[in-house]
Amino acid sequence: MIEGGRPARPWGRRIAAALLPCLLAACGTAEPGPQAQPAMWLVADADTRVYLLGTMHALPPGTDWDGGKVAGAIDSAGELVMELAPGELAAAGEVFGELAPRATPLAIDARLPQPALTRYRALEASGSDFGGDTLDDWAVVVLMAQRAAKNAGLSSSDGVEPGLTARFKAAGKPISGLETARGQLMLFETLDPATQRTLLTRAAAGSDAAMQDIDTLVAAWTRGDVATLAAEINADIDAVPAARRAIVTERNRRWTAWIAARMARPGTVMVAVGTGHLVGTDSVPAMLEAAGTKVTRAQ
Repeated sequence: MIEGGRPARPWGRRIAAALLPCLLAACGTAEPGPQAQPAMWLVADADTRVYLLGTMHALPPGTDWDGGKVAGAIDSAGELVMELAPGELAAAGEVFGELAPRATPLAIDARLPQPALTRYRALEASGSDFGGDTLDDWAVVVLMAQRAAKNAGLSSSDGVEPGLTARFKAAGKPISGLETARGQLMLFETLDPATQRTLLTRAAAGSDAAMQDIDTLVAAWTRGDVATLAAEINADIDAVPAARRAIVTERNRRWTAWIAARMARPGTVMVAVGTGHLVGTDSVPAMLEAAGTKVTRAQ
């Protein structure tokens, strides 16, 4: 899809990198990387503290993100809550393999207009064949997101979640998840066909700029630049309202309710979710504040 003579913004790349941990897989070596100060918020009352840490699910190898106020929050938290518990994250590949195939193959050439198809083929040529003819539109977007992340030098093993998991496991602290891998992928699987096709077309049309967009997101996340993160992510997802409702707004509403209920029990909790859920007008912090809960920026 071309808008105003220019490629459509690569929605699939940005939103996948920011929101869905089971979408990204890339490799890299552990070398010294950039220092990061990711945004973190705190919800607290007399006997409960809930830290909200905005994550990136894949990062440049060696990124140092767990210093500063984040280090203190990790040490003080008695439990970790992520989008997916470690077992669910491990099962994501199998669930993807089950849900992704189309009932009847359809050539990518028949789904994408030019020059979106040309850009799609260029991204595909940077690695192995996507096998997109046999997959649902949403699943092709997932594979494109993986490829773009890898091409941008990101590594899922260097994302925030593996580091948090290792720290909490070593300390013998419980780890749980807000969702299941199947539940996350069903958010895409149950999108109507027109919305799925829009996501695929926009992602393909903007894939030539995917690495630049990922770099912009990672840089903004590294410096805790909430305004830039909100502008970058929301500018893309606002263009696909049905996807926004399913993948962002409704999930944020469920997670907000979970946090509100958790505040009724004492203790300190680290809640680590994709940064896209913690910025913008319908973010978790915004929903908490709208319900009368005080949220403060902790880093």
